[in-house]
Amino acid sequence: MLADKGYDADAIRADLAERNIEATIPGRSDRRVKIEHNRTLYKQCSRIERMFRQLKIKRAIATRYDQLANGFLGMVHLATAGYWLKFVHAA
Repeated sequence: MLADKGYDADAIRADLAERNIEATIPGRSDRRVKIEHNRTLYKQCSRIERMFRQLKIKRAIATRYDQLANGFLGMVHLATAGYWLKFVHAA
């Protein structure tokens, strides 16, 4: 599970361990015992969060004007394609 520092709690980590889920949650700065996490995977999480932030900028997606799921999914596809084209063009 990928999560921010706000989810760094012993109870959450114990629940994930019971379910055999690997936690990729960086420890808070005030934690006495430092907890290791996969930094590469956490950086990829940041990239995904930025993509969703860009999608929310699109008004039709943020307010969900479409009444049918197919119409909404089509708008998500269009917005994602536009985001992807900007990324590919920059590369």
